[in-house]
Amino acid sequence: MPKFSYIAIESASGKDKKGVIESASAEQAALDLKAMGLLPTSVNAAGGGLRAPAAKTGSSGQSGASAAFVPKPEPKAKKKGAPMTLGKVISNQGLAVFTRQLSTLVNAGMPILRSLETLARQERNPAFKYVLEQVSETIKSGGTFSDGLLQHPKVFDRLYINMVKAGEAGGVLGTVLDRLAKFMEKAEKIKGKVKAAMTYPIIIAGVAVLIVSALMVFVIPKFQEIFDGLLKGTPLPLLTQFVLGVSNFMKNNIIATLGIVAAVFFGFKLGVKTKSGKNALDWFQINVPAFGPLFLKAAVGRFTRTLGTLLSSGVPILQALIITRDTSGNVHVAAALNRVHDRVKEGEGVGKPLEATKIFPTMVTSMVEVGEETGALPEMLTRIADTYDEEVDNAVTSITSIIEPIMIVFMAVVVGTIVIALFLPLVKIIQTLSGG
Repeated sequence: MPKFSYIAIESASGKDKKGVIESASAEQAALDLKAMGLLPTSVNAAGGGLRAPAAKTGSSGQSGASAAFVPKPEPKAKKKGAPMTLGKVISNQGLAVFTRQLSTLVNAGMPILRSLETLARQERNPAFKYVLEQVSETIKSGGTFSDGLLQHPKVFDRLYINMVKAGEAGGVLGTVLDRLAKFMEKAEKIKGKVKAAMTYPIIIAGVAVLIVSALMVFVIPKFQEIFDGLLKGTPLPLLTQFVLGVSNFMKNNIIATLGIVAAVFFGFKLGVKTKSGKNALDWFQINVPAFGPLFLKAAVGRFTRTLGTLLSSGVPILQALIITRDTSGNVHVAAALNRVHDRVKEGEGVGKPLEATKIFPTMVTSMVEVGEETGALPEMLTRIADTYDEEVDNAVTSITSIIEPIMIVFMAVVVGTIVIALFLPLVKIIQTLSGG
């Protein structure tokens, strides 16, 4: 039988593969390659250094012996530079949607390259579309999907890349993508609930600041004119003097006031980016009353779900602990996981070192030990994560119900203090007029 040299793409890994196949014709060779799980890009008669020419049809209507199957190449688009972006190329929620779509296509039997090209065509975000096109080009050049992801570390973090790499190594990329999509969807759901718990007090505090500012700039100066006209030479109460002083400063120095507010805001933003500032903020988050347990539960849930997902995907325990440490989002949790990694590296299990950190609850460490003893650590970690996700839900509900009366009392105290400061001189004015 005739021999044909071919270049094809493996459906599972997306790698290029070259070889020789025996078949009755080039068309049949292409069909045989597809049956083997390969996507042929060129099939040539063996022995030729170039692609064989298309079949020539003689007077009898039969093809010549040198016929070869050469798929029609797609027209190449002109290369474009990366679009300018402000901030992240794609949001975490958008990346979760992409991962879910990609896992669906791959699990349906579509090759990874074709799946990426399909998603790239329908992508509306030009920056992320460019990233997908670059990843596709890497696969076409003979690289793997994870090789393409490595070129875009600002879009795909270490957790994402290592899970994909483990899926490629085990030949279960579709399964791993499905786990990764579920992980990201769960993480976004929890993050959304925590943000929702923080949004309400921030809005109330913002409204309180606007109300107090309006009183200071527009209302209190009117009262000062009354006091100056009716209480000439009479000293005002200390509380009233303080409120009038703040009002005068804000009214006469609006630019300076806005500058102070901006300096405090940007100073805080820059401060938390320093090592000491980040340490202080992360410690405050997990220790502040009311909100501390919520942030700690969210951190524990993220840790257990990340580690469980990595282990179930085939990532080694030491590498999984490093990835989990780097994606923990809290420097104190990261330091604890670093100590756990060092002790596991020395041959210990995970449960005892976790307990020694004094950060993770006893229930977590006990369930981890049980999981290690039964050989079902990934499943146990996922179960812990589900439990803590429910606890975060309950904590968000309870905190939201507590915050409302607290913020109302806070606004009442602030506005009430201003009202008292203004009415103390009014009482003296009434007494003066009554005596006159």
